[in-house]
Amino acid sequence: MAVKLPKLRRVQILFLILTITIMCTIFYLSSQDAESSSDTSSLLTKLAVKLLYPQYDSESDDIKREMWSKASFIVRKLAHFSIYAALGFCASVTVWKRKLISAKNPGVIVFGFLYAVSDEFHQSFVKGRSCEFRDMMIDTCGVTVGLIISLILMGIIALAVKRRRKRSQ
Repeated sequence: MAVKLPKLRRVQILFLILTITIMCTIFYLSSQDAESSSDTSSLLTKLAVKLLYPQYDSESDDIKREMWSKASFIVRKLAHFSIYAALGFCASVTVWKRKLISAKNPGVIVFGFLYAVSDEFHQSFVKGRSCEFRDMMIDTCGVTVGLIISLILMGIIALAVKRRRKRSQ
């Protein structure tokens, strides 16, 4: 007896592909050793420091080091949060329509948390990288925010469609 799978809509297939692409990107970034990862985040840190504090170059070396350290930490954690927010958004759209209170919502969060755990575990085998519980929590918060954004957008779209149908009747 064959199990009948639900038919996926084109939008769901697109967001499934995006979800898998984001997961592969996270895996790739986590595969970088500490030096390569630092080089990647340094580009963003430099941009952030220059934009937010134009006088950076005229500061003393001690102040520069402190500012760089803080900015680098923030950029790295925002990167974690942002990519996992994108993952949460795409995974949420993949599971499709649902009510605000739905069993699928915690499922998306658990999926994101488990992927974050596997990502951090993977990093523990990469030279100079570590497995950090804090990053798992930041990642899970990102997934949750991505989920919330998707629910808001899907609600707005559903409301717009409902209004359009009402007007056309």
